Amino acid sequence: MRTRVVLTGGAVVGLSLLDAAPALAVQDNEDSTVDEESEGAEEHGEFADHAAEECAHMLAEGEPVERCQQSPNPIMPAMNELIFGGLAFLILLVVMWKKALPAVQKGMVARTQTIRDNLDEAERTKAEAQRILEEYQHQLADSKNESARIIEEARQTAEQMRRDLMARAESEVQELRSRTQEDLRAAQDRAMAALRAQVA
Repeated sequence: MRTRVVLTGGAVVGLSLLDAAPALAVQDNEDSTVDEESEGAEEHGEFADHAAEECAHMLAEGEPVERCQQSPNPIMPAMNELIFGGLAFLILLVVMWKKALPAVQKGMVARTQTIRDNLDEAERTKAEAQRILEEYQHQLADSKNESARIIEEARQTAEQMRRDLMARAESEVQELRSRTQEDLRAAQDRAMAALRAQVA
């Protein structure tokens, strides 16, 4: 495929050079002819160049002076320049179409794929961050539940210890009362026995 493009381009350039060689030769011949005519005209007192001669013929035929003074269009190039420029443009267009366009399309596809990959990576990162956030929130809820459970267990343990201490204190008070009552009875009995002994 590349060989065909190179051969076609070479053929077009070769043909354009072959077409340009006669045109250049004709132009050189015309320039030399004009130079010779102007030299001959100067020698014989005739016209300085071909344009002056044409202008003299036009005035002799009754044409207005304005037509004689019209200059060629400075914007419009010569026909051979249009042809060579058009051929060069077509060659450049074909080369760009065959070489540059696929490279540009490939670059655009690669850029699109890179953007798509970046978007997918951002979506994956966002999903991962959301999962980690949910996991942290779940751990935080578990920690709150665990701390509430520990506080409740501590409160129940404190309540149980308070009840145990109250029960032990009550039992000790009860035991102290019963001992005190026994001591009082024993003291009463001793006092009564002593009193009976004295009365007897």
